[in-house]
Amino acid sequence: MTIRPNTDDFLALFLNDVPMMDVRAPIEYSKGAFPNTVNEPLMNDEERHLVGIRYKKKGQDSAIELGNELVFGETKTQRIARWLEFTEQNPEGYLYCFRGGLRSRTTQQWIKDSGVDYPLVTGGYKAMRRFLIDELETSVKALNFRVISGRTGTGKTRLLKLTPNFIDLEGLANHRGSSFGRQLTPQPGQIDFENTLSIELLKSLHLRSGPVYIEDESRLIGRSAIPQAFRDVSTISDIIVLEAPLDERMDIVLQDYVIDMTQAYQSNAGDEAGFTLFSEYLLSSVSRISKRLGGEQTKHLEGIMHNALNMQKAAGNLEAKSLEPHKEWIQILLSDYYDPMYDYQLSKKAERIIFKGDKNSILEWIEKTA
Repeated sequence: MTIRPNTDDFLALFLNDVPMMDVRAPIEYSKGAFPNTVNEPLMNDEERHLVGIRYKKKGQDSAIELGNELVFGETKTQRIARWLEFTEQNPEGYLYCFRGGLRSRTTQQWIKDSGVDYPLVTGGYKAMRRFLIDELETSVKALNFRVISGRTGTGKTRLLKLTPNFIDLEGLANHRGSSFGRQLTPQPGQIDFENTLSIELLKSLHLRSGPVYIEDESRLIGRSAIPQAFRDVSTISDIIVLEAPLDERMDIVLQDYVIDMTQAYQSNAGDEAGFTLFSEYLLSSVSRISKRLGGEQTKHLEGIMHNALNMQKAAGNLEAKSLEPHKEWIQILLSDYYDPMYDYQLSKKAERIIFKGDKNSILEWIEKTA
């Protein structure tokens, strides 16, 4: 069998979604990692902490000695077993630590002692993270972006995913970008978001062709901040405006924020508890924009929501008739809150608009101008 060498070809790793085993401590992994990686640490958090103290006080040799004392016997056997399982499941993968130094070389040697030659990433996490930071700035300068804009509920994300070369920022951030946008699962950390975005940009630059389609987003998507270099380019890019009648938009909002979210909460927590959590989600979403709505309007909407939720609960299903009361608060929010805000923002970008239309006309235009 051919022995694969260690690698510093970070571009190939990320373009090809090469699986990698991160042997840093869990606390390090949680602060920033890459897609297609699993954390199988050489040392757990406490062991790493103790070895770090020893290193500062007595140097590297003493720290290595302590590490060998902490990771031995059954503990060492179990960790090697997990590493070997990874190598078997991912024969084309790699391993890495923070700098590609002692931890990754130790892991590599222990795996080799068990009969498997497995390569590491030279420079480790730090070098790959630096690569993605630098390449993000390079990529955004090289790519041509088209921004899909449109009033709330027009179905921008649905349209985006039908374009030939797109980056779903809200998908990467795990947030729909509005006060109603949070998901059941947590958002990624900022570093994870940036890493994944940079990889998507690399794929758009090297593996795809034509303009890159993105949604019109503010600086923050939930708590995920769009990197400034990306933001700078997106705010001067051409805009395509997706248009849809109010009734259609209301149906889309109903589907996204009532039907889908009810199903998600109930699937996760059961029918009764899930509905309670869904109700809290809906009401707290309005509470988040109460300062802009004003106290009177907020109370009015909350009253409509409570009534709609009671009707939905009494019906015990997601049929159109039982959900009809939700459309009252949806229409008010769209017409009185989101639309004026969007129209004002779009008026400041009017010179960047290159096309307007419904979903089908936009897709036809994209095909002609690809």
